[in-house]
Amino acid sequence: MDVPGIRVGHAQRIGDGWLTGTTCVLAPDEGAVAGVDVRGGGPGTRETDLLDPRNLVECIHAVVLTGGSAYGLSAATGVMEALGRNGIGLSMGEEGEVVPLVPAAVIFDLKRGGDFTKRPDAAMGEAAYDAAVAHVHGEPVREGNVGAGTGAKAGGLKGGVGSASAVLPDGTTVAALVVANPIGSCVDLQTGELYAARFGLPGELDHLRRPRADQVATAVRLAEERARDTGLRYGMATTIGVIATDATLTKSQCQKVAAIGHDGMARAIRPVHTMFDGDTLFTLAIGERDAPDPLAFHALLEAAGDCVTRAIGHAVLAAETVEAAGIRWRSYRDAFPSAFA
Repeated sequence: MDVPGIRVGHAQRIGDGWLTGTTCVLAPDEGAVAGVDVRGGGPGTRETDLLDPRNLVECIHAVVLTGGSAYGLSAATGVMEALGRNGIGLSMGEEGEVVPLVPAAVIFDLKRGGDFTKRPDAAMGEAAYDAAVAHVHGEPVREGNVGAGTGAKAGGLKGGVGSASAVLPDGTTVAALVVANPIGSCVDLQTGELYAARFGLPGELDHLRRPRADQVATAVRLAEERARDTGLRYGMATTIGVIATDATLTKSQCQKVAAIGHDGMARAIRPVHTMFDGDTLFTLAIGERDAPDPLAFHALLEAAGDCVTRAIGHAVLAAETVEAAGIRWRSYRDAFPSAFA
């Protein structure tokens, strides 16, 4: 939300077999230049070929991040329909016909609420769109167990949605919104420390401490038991997100920003980009500031990677403990209370 013109909305359902949701990231009505980088062995995406720099279309109108695995891609249809009713999209005729362009990516959270059939659909996508439209610039993005992060897990702990931003010396703003749901861990299981903690801005994560050894041992034991008891039924994963900037970038540059964002992901998750993850990052360039020169673009890339790292850290810190389908997904705060000064 620190990037002007970007709006974010969440929709989710919890209980009665549900534990999932959808997040809509809206670009300005005229659209934003975009790129994408997809990694890992199990991606679930929509309209990513559209963002290939060799292809025609420059701008998109929204990005959908959602639970539900491949089923959840239908949430993007709800966002697309809502945009179309409001006349927002690629112009297709003199009578106002439009085709909204809405890429999407999914995480695996099927059956985490207990019912395999309870997953995001077009109606949930439209609800997330409505929430994004209502989001006032300057209000903070909701983090933790919301939207696409509702059913997320992060290794053996509860995952969620996190966000971070930075302002470069020339005034350019870069921000990231990430749904942390990796099969890998966001925590060093030798020490209990968040991998992302060392990458915070001054004062941002300084309140964190190394947890007590007994809490680390308990967390490791519980994680090993869960892996043994549940197997891949609860082990499928994927971390997804959106990087945004107010700079003017080409599609190729947006693709490069998304790629560097994965370096930020690798600093916060271990292992990352596994065969059971479909890690995907989009980049949106609003174009309110001038195009960067090579040195300024290098600084933007560096900040984008750091924002992704920090956003994953905030996702884990904001997540709350959840009990569903006979499993208790503990939050980092509950697992390591001694980590907080």
